[in-house]
Amino acid sequence: MSIADLRRALARSRIPIELLGLTYALSLLVGIGMVQMGNGFALHARDRIVARAHAADPSAIAYARGSRWRAAMLDASRNLGLGAIPETVGGLGIFLPYPAAAYRGWAGGIVSVGSTHVSRLTEPRQAAYYVITIILQLIPYSLAGGAGVMLGLSYYASRRAGKSVERWLTLPAEAVRDVARVYALVVPLFLIASLWEFLSPWN
Repeated sequence: MSIADLRRALARSRIPIELLGLTYALSLLVGIGMVQMGNGFALHARDRIVARAHAADPSAIAYARGSRWRAAMLDASRNLGLGAIPETVGGLGIFLPYPAAAYRGWAGGIVSVGSTHVSRLTEPRQAAYYVITIILQLIPYSLAGGAGVMLGLSYYASRRAGKSVERWLTLPAEAVRDVARVYALVVPLFLIASLWEFLSPWN
């Protein structure tokens, strides 16, 4: 795969990627706003999500045991396998990734406060760590979901037009290759995001 191939794949998926990124950004801001204003529902949801992660998330458990590298690798693989890939597949339904993106963004926003519900944004280093972590995670999610939506759009467009195109499991082969090209960027971005989250000296 060449850089030109990747650029073309990103260009063809640009609009759904940007729409997903906007969905993440808006829902993130809503979540941040709710907890910063002391909304009880959002704060309760924040505590429930964090408690569940500490009890059942393998990466959080590994981190608590001091295994930072293992935590980062587990986090990256889970983000990819349990988050991004299902979102890409959901893109075949065109609209399915957007509710998931809205929830993920909102969940990222409500953890902008700590366990005592004090904002993490008031201390410069904690604020920078939080913002960088969120951005690094949401970029590959937006890419993965947007590529899936474009795959879905390509599939339905080719069916409506009755085009005779090369297919892979009924899907337009070139659109499938575009998804693979985008994932060549998604996979290392998830790895970078997890390494930053668990190995950053600011954590």
